[in-house]
Amino acid sequence: MGHQVWIKRAIVLALVVTVAACGRGNRFGSVDESATPAQIIALADAQVERRKFSRAGDLYLEVERLHPYTVEAEYAVIQAAKAYQSGKKRIESRAAAQRYIDFYPAGEFAALAHYLVALSYYDQIVDVQRDQENTFRALQALRIVIERFPNSQYAELAAPKFTTALNQLAGKEMDVGRYYLKRGQYAAAIGRFDAVINEYGETPHRAEALHRLVEAYLSLGLNAEAAQAGAQLATQYPDSSWNVAAQSLLATGQQSDSGAGLFGQVFRR
Repeated sequence: MGHQVWIKRAIVLALVVTVAACGRGNRFGSVDESATPAQIIALADAQVERRKFSRAGDLYLEVERLHPYTVEAEYAVIQAAKAYQSGKKRIESRAAAQRYIDFYPAGEFAALAHYLVALSYYDQIVDVQRDQENTFRALQALRIVIERFPNSQYAELAAPKFTTALNQLAGKEMDVGRYYLKRGQYAAAIGRFDAVINEYGETPHRAEALHRLVEAYLSLGLNAEAAQAGAQLATQYPDSSWNVAAQSLLATGQQSDSGAGLFGQVFRR
């Protein structure tokens, strides 16, 4: 019995020494070069449990540094991307996910890697009054997930985010179009509203975009074009308050009460 206790204590002591050695390193997460992939991954997993996500990500990447081109390295790179994402280290997460894509394009976790790249941009989408570069990049990355991995769980997760990002970009077009319209720059406004209708598909902004086209065309004296936009609005959104306002405008040249209210609400943003 005493001999067995001694062996158990020796094993525990060896593990403590190994973990301590793994833990000795610089702030970027380097570990002792004698550590095995399993030991480093276990150490990183422990950091995830403690919600030390940035430290965990650093440790996962040490597997690839010390043991490149191994099965464990492939696994560790995607785990690093996940850990950084959990810690809101989006640039680091994107870099690790992109590294996975570059080195393991057909790997087991390729769909997840592409999704994490998309998520790193999606999580930085800002309101429509500001630059939408992250929204555009998120849309591109989400499209890749949906088109390349249509049967994966990540395609299902990406689909509603794709719709949100698309609506966001359409909203930005509307915001700029309203700016031009309010300042009498009708041709520029028409270009923006046309883009919402013809390039973004079915978004919550289409009815208003058609209404704004009616306004802009009438302001330029292009009555036939205004009537065409109004007819499209009446056909596609007959019950919309934007349609009520547009038909009143086409008939009388003035905003209806409903339309004036909507018009004012938008420009008071």
